[in-house]
Amino acid sequence: MPNTVTNLDTSRLQPAPEHTAEDVGRLANAVPDGPKDASCEKAPAEPLSEVEIVALKDAIVAALCTCFDPEIPINIYELGLIYDIEIAPTGVVGVRMTLTTPACPAAGSLPGEVQRKIQAVPKVTSAKVDVVWEPPWTKDRMSEAAKLQLGIDD
Repeated sequence: MPNTVTNLDTSRLQPAPEHTAEDVGRLANAVPDGPKDASCEKAPAEPLSEVEIVALKDAIVAALCTCFDPEIPINIYELGLIYDIEIAPTGVVGVRMTLTTPACPAAGSLPGEVQRKIQAVPKVTSAKVDVVWEPPWTKDRMSEAAKLQLGIDD
Protein backbone atom coordinates (compact mmCIF):
# COMPACT_ATOMS: atom_id res chain seq x y z
CA MET A 1 0.00 0.00 0.00
CA PRO A 2 1.52 3.40 -0.96
CA ASN A 3 2.36 5.99 1.64
CA THR A 4 -0.21 8.75 1.90
CA VAL A 5 0.93 12.29 2.65
CA THR A 6 -1.61 14.72 4.04
CA ASN A 7 -1.06 18.37 3.28
CA LEU A 8 -2.46 20.69 5.91
CA ASP A 9 -5.11 23.21 4.85
CA THR A 10 -3.47 26.61 5.06
CA SER A 11 -6.26 28.53 3.32
CA ARG A 12 -7.33 30.19 6.58
CA LEU A 13 -3.88 31.60 7.26
CA GLN A 14 -3.36 35.27 6.55
CA PRO A 15 -0.80 36.09 3.87
CA ALA A 16 2.43 37.69 4.99
CA PRO A 17 2.30 41.48 4.75
CA GLU A 18 4.01 43.10 1.79
CA HIS A 19 7.16 44.97 2.79
CA THR A 20 8.26 48.17 1.12
CA ALA A 21 11.90 49.00 0.48
CA GLU A 22 11.62 51.44 3.39
CA ASP A 23 10.46 48.62 5.72
CA VAL A 24 13.34 46.38 4.64
CA GLY A 25 15.87 49.18 5.17
CA ARG A 26 14.45 49.97 8.62
CA LEU A 27 14.58 46.30 9.65
CA ALA A 28 18.13 45.93 8.33
CA ASN A 29 19.24 48.99 10.32
CA ALA A 30 17.59 47.61 13.48
CA VAL A 31 20.21 44.85 13.67
CA PRO A 32 23.23 46.16 15.56
CA ASP A 33 26.70 45.71 14.15
CA GLY A 34 29.12 43.57 16.06
CA PRO A 35 29.82 39.91 16.67
CA LYS A 36 27.00 37.58 15.73
CA ASP A 37 26.01 34.57 17.82
CA ALA A 38 26.99 31.52 15.76
CA SER A 39 23.94 29.64 17.04
CA CYS A 40 21.73 32.10 15.10
CA GLU A 41 23.29 31.13 11.77
CA LYS A 42 20.81 29.22 9.63
CA ALA A 43 23.16 28.15 6.85
CA PRO A 44 26.22 26.09 7.72
CA ALA A 45 29.50 27.47 6.39
CA GLU A 46 30.32 24.02 5.03
CA PRO A 47 28.45 20.72 4.77
CA LEU A 48 27.81 18.86 8.00
CA SER A 49 30.01 15.83 8.65
CA GLU A 50 28.55 12.42 9.51
CA VAL A 51 29.44 13.03 13.18
CA GLU A 52 27.69 16.41 13.11
CA ILE A 53 24.61 14.85 11.46
CA VAL A 54 24.41 12.22 14.22
CA ALA A 55 24.74 14.92 16.88
CA LEU A 56 22.13 17.04 15.09
CA LYS A 57 19.72 14.09 15.01
CA ASP A 58 20.17 13.66 18.77
CA ALA A 59 19.41 17.36 19.26
CA ILE A 60 16.32 17.08 17.06
CA VAL A 61 15.08 14.06 19.02
CA ALA A 62 15.58 16.04 22.24
CA ALA A 63 13.51 18.87 20.76
CA LEU A 64 10.79 16.42 19.70
CA CYS A 65 10.66 15.08 23.25
CA THR A 66 9.28 18.49 24.27
CA CYS A 67 6.21 18.06 22.00
CA PHE A 68 3.22 16.32 23.55
CA ASP A 69 -0.02 14.90 22.21
CA PRO A 70 -2.66 16.93 24.11
CA GLU A 71 -4.69 13.83 24.95
CA ILE A 72 -1.83 11.62 26.14
CA PRO A 73 0.79 12.78 28.69
CA ILE A 74 3.67 11.26 26.69
CA ASN A 75 5.94 13.08 24.25
CA ILE A 76 5.39 12.37 20.56
CA TYR A 77 8.77 10.68 20.11
CA GLU A 78 8.11 8.13 22.88
CA LEU A 79 4.57 7.65 21.53
CA GLY A 80 6.11 6.52 18.25
CA LEU A 81 4.52 9.27 16.17
CA ILE A 82 7.84 10.12 14.49
CA TYR A 83 8.48 7.62 11.71
CA ASP A 84 11.60 9.05 10.09
CA ILE A 85 14.09 11.91 10.43
CA GLU A 86 16.27 12.69 7.41
CA ILE A 87 19.08 15.22 7.61
CA ALA A 88 20.96 16.52 4.59
CA PRO A 89 24.55 17.76 4.94
CA THR A 90 23.16 21.25 4.25
CA GLY A 91 21.14 21.14 7.50
CA VAL A 92 17.81 20.60 5.75
CA VAL A 93 15.62 18.27 7.83
CA GLY A 94 12.70 16.16 6.65
CA VAL A 95 10.40 14.45 9.15
CA ARG A 96 7.72 11.86 8.48
CA MET A 97 5.25 11.64 11.31
CA THR A 98 1.74 10.45 12.01
CA LEU A 99 -0.96 11.14 14.55
CA THR A 100 -2.76 8.67 16.78
CA THR A 101 -5.88 8.97 14.60
CA PRO A 102 -6.86 11.00 11.52
CA ALA A 103 -9.43 12.77 13.73
CA CYS A 104 -6.77 13.83 16.27
CA PRO A 105 -7.65 17.28 17.64
CA ALA A 106 -3.98 18.28 17.39
CA ALA A 107 -3.87 17.64 13.62
CA GLY A 108 -3.95 21.36 12.89
CA SER A 109 -1.31 22.38 15.42
CA LEU A 110 1.09 19.53 16.18
CA PRO A 111 2.89 19.34 12.79
CA GLY A 112 3.52 23.10 12.91
CA GLU A 113 4.82 22.84 16.46
CA VAL A 114 7.15 20.01 15.38
CA GLN A 115 8.45 22.09 12.49
CA ARG A 116 9.04 25.17 14.68
CA LYS A 117 10.90 23.16 17.34
CA ILE A 118 13.12 21.48 14.75
CA GLN A 119 13.91 24.78 13.01
CA ALA A 120 14.98 26.22 16.36
CA VAL A 121 17.73 23.59 16.72
CA PRO A 122 21.17 25.06 15.90
CA LYS A 123 22.57 23.94 12.51
CA VAL A 124 19.08 23.20 11.11
CA THR A 125 18.66 25.40 8.03
CA SER A 126 15.05 24.41 7.31
CA ALA A 127 12.56 21.72 8.24
CA LYS A 128 9.69 20.04 6.44
CA VAL A 129 7.14 17.88 8.25
CA ASP A 130 4.98 15.43 6.33
CA VAL A 131 2.04 13.80 8.09
CA VAL A 132 1.53 10.26 6.80
CA TRP A 133 -1.13 7.66 7.57
CA GLU A 134 0.67 4.56 6.31
CA PRO A 135 1.64 2.58 8.21
CA PRO A 136 -1.10 3.38 10.70
CA TRP A 137 -0.04 4.18 14.26
CA THR A 138 -0.57 1.45 16.85
CA LYS A 139 0.44 1.11 20.49
CA ASP A 140 3.21 -1.23 19.33
CA ARG A 141 5.12 1.85 18.11
CA MET A 142 5.33 3.23 21.66
CA SER A 143 8.57 2.93 23.61
CA GLU A 144 8.66 0.61 26.60
CA ALA A 145 8.90 3.65 28.89
CA ALA A 146 5.73 5.14 27.37
CA LYS A 147 3.86 1.84 27.72
CA LEU A 148 4.98 1.57 31.33
CA GLN A 149 3.88 5.13 32.09
CA LEU A 150 0.43 4.45 30.60
CA GLY A 151 0.13 1.03 32.25
CA ILE A 152 0.04 -0.89 28.97
CA ASP A 153 1.19 -4.50 29.18
CA ASP A 154 2.18 -6.49 26.11
